[in-house]
Amino acid sequence: MAVARLIDRDLSWLSFNERVLQEAAGPDVPLYERLRFLAIYSSNLDEFFRVRVASLKGLGALRRKTQLKLGIDTERLLKKISETVERQQDVFGKVFRNELVPALAAKNIFLVRETDLTPDEEIFVRAYFRNEIRPHLSPVFIDPQTTGAPPFLQNKSLYFAVRLLSKSGLAPPDTRGKINPGKEFPFAEQPLAEEKVALLEIPTAVLPRFIVLPGGREAALRVIFLDDALRFCLADAFDMFIVAGVYSVKLTRDAELYIDDEFSGDLIAKIKKGLSKRKTGVPSRFLYDEAMPREMLRGLGEALHLSKEDLIRGSRYHNFSDFFTFPLPPASNAGLVYESLEPLAHHALDAEASMFDAITKGDAMLCYPYHRFEYVIRLLREAASDPDVTSIHITLYRVSSASEVIGALVAARRNGKRVTAFIEVKARFDEETNLGFAEELRKAGATVLYSLPGLKVHAKLCLITRRETTREPEGEAHYAYLATGNFNEKTARIYTDFGLMTKDPRLTRDVARVFETLEAGEINAALQPNFQHLFVAPFDLRQKFLALIDREIAHAEAGREAGLILKMNSLEDEAMIEKLYDASAAGVKVRLIVRGMQRLRAGVKELSERIEAVSIVDRFLEHGRVYMFANGGDEEMYLASADWMTRNLSRRIETAFPVYDATLRKQIGRLINLQLADNVKSRVLGKSQKNKYRKRDVSQPECRSQLAIYDFLKNDTA
Repeated sequence: MAVARLIDRDLSWLSFNERVLQEAAGPDVPLYERLRFLAIYSSNLDEFFRVRVASLKGLGALRRKTQLKLGIDTERLLKKISETVERQQDVFGKVFRNELVPALAAKNIFLVRETDLTPDEEIFVRAYFRNEIRPHLSPVFIDPQTTGAPPFLQNKSLYFAVRLLSKSGLAPPDTRGKINPGKEFPFAEQPLAEEKVALLEIPTAVLPRFIVLPGGREAALRVIFLDDALRFCLADAFDMFIVAGVYSVKLTRDAELYIDDEFSGDLIAKIKKGLSKRKTGVPSRFLYDEAMPREMLRGLGEALHLSKEDLIRGSRYHNFSDFFTFPLPPASNAGLVYESLEPLAHHALDAEASMFDAITKGDAMLCYPYHRFEYVIRLLREAASDPDVTSIHITLYRVSSASEVIGALVAARRNGKRVTAFIEVKARFDEETNLGFAEELRKAGATVLYSLPGLKVHAKLCLITRRETTREPEGEAHYAYLATGNFNEKTARIYTDFGLMTKDPRLTRDVARVFETLEAGEINAALQPNFQHLFVAPFDLRQKFLALIDREIAHAEAGREAGLILKMNSLEDEAMIEKLYDASAAGVKVRLIVRGMQRLRAGVKELSERIEAVSIVDRFLEHGRVYMFANGGDEEMYLASADWMTRNLSRRIETAFPVYDATLRKQIGRLINLQLADNVKSRVLGKSQKNKYRKRDVSQPECRSQLAIYDFLKNDTA
């Protein structure tokens, strides 16, 4: 049977998340980092259900004939997704229960269940329940037979589904009204009912998920889930009833904003309205404790108006993303977390007192998280205080919650600089944060540009204009920062990215044209800007990359040196993949480093024989995009904000920029070669994406690329 030319995008993404799960299962990974990878896996899967699965369910409402015309079969795909997720969840549970919990205990760190409390701990937990937990409890009683609106469950909140048996001739009320929190539950006398089900929210929004128990013996750290502390006292919460069963559940809701028309009316008002509706989005997943009786699950599903496809089997605990906050022992953390890698100094930027002087001497490439992000902050702060700087233009997609970037821009305005900030208020899950920062900048007097209709601005650019009398004839110079990652000092500590600081007029002129396009407020395909050196989506980025691949094909057919090395987060666009198949057929060797979704089938005879694909998942999240072209021996290299996804190439403002400096090209080439040589954290993405680790010949030295890159940059004096 012929192999399909493309792997389904959602199944490929689940394959990526499985690689995250592999790190959690890795015995070579420090114990707390394994917990962190479980948290990452859980957080990733939450977003997948909120975005992709919710979207597929929306498409499922279309007639089957229409779906097939669009090339989708949602019923088949959702079934495969469900099967894949259940298989991964089984692995997840086994890793946690059978490996990590015993490994923690071996380190004198105990996750204590409510049945394992000592007498002193029982006293502590009961007091904690009375003083901290009970004031936040508001049970909701449900009845599958009741018509009307179902009980409302908050997105991602944790709940107990509690099976209650009445005693002493009293039964819970038949209403689903909430009971005043912090008070005795005023159950009215009713005819004896056999059983009821109550939903009780676990108050993780106001209380820590993990409670450190006092008085650990022999320096032991004893921790109990908030869930289990509540379980222990549940009979006190429902003191008029017999608690016959307790099962944790969680509902995930559709996260899309669904802005019907971005081209008319007030887009910002529509986004704010969409944010308010997100909290009540359509359910996309109901995660339940697999120990729950089937009849109880059926009744819950009916009461909450859930379909069979919404129900996903889970375990005793949900929201493993909370393990990001799992408490560390008060003594030594040695061996529990990764060894610290202090961010490196950049010698060329440190060689001058002024960032402007350093950049004037030559382009500077920052490689995160290996280099310090503070150089970007220094540049912005110097621009804010330099009397010769006249303006700062910047694009902002995701910034940290306490952003020093925003602080520097506000300072620049106070010092009389013209500040123009394009803030993408459609950046998913950061919309509210970005609206807040936009208002802060607007109040400071900055010119704030918001989202463009039908497009997201994902480019990472900054342009600083400075008066310099040595510049003729205009008397001013432009300094630019072009990057693959966000202006975010927090993620710059864990994401691998590149940032170029340059004064090269070939690049700064094109960056200025990008900002002119953004300031125009709309994109007119008929009036395409004239970019000479940058590739800019949605204008010409796709076409120029396709042309570069065609050039490699021509080189191969002429017997010249030809080859592609492409590093990105996601490879999804069908046209780009087909062009890579063409290149392989023409004799071009293609080497791919793709962290996440990868739809291309590599290594298939007569289709992609000359294509190799790997994925690296390690302590840092691979995020930089690097595109290298052999070009007959005259290599060209581009860094970009864009992956090869249809949305990036056609529905976003993105930039790819050339690396003209030969020394910097050589440096980045060395980093990429280290990744291609990785034989520790590299997985081979073959035609079926089995996530097998790359085999290492016993004669080969071990190469873990992220650590090797750190060592290389530490010793690099360029």
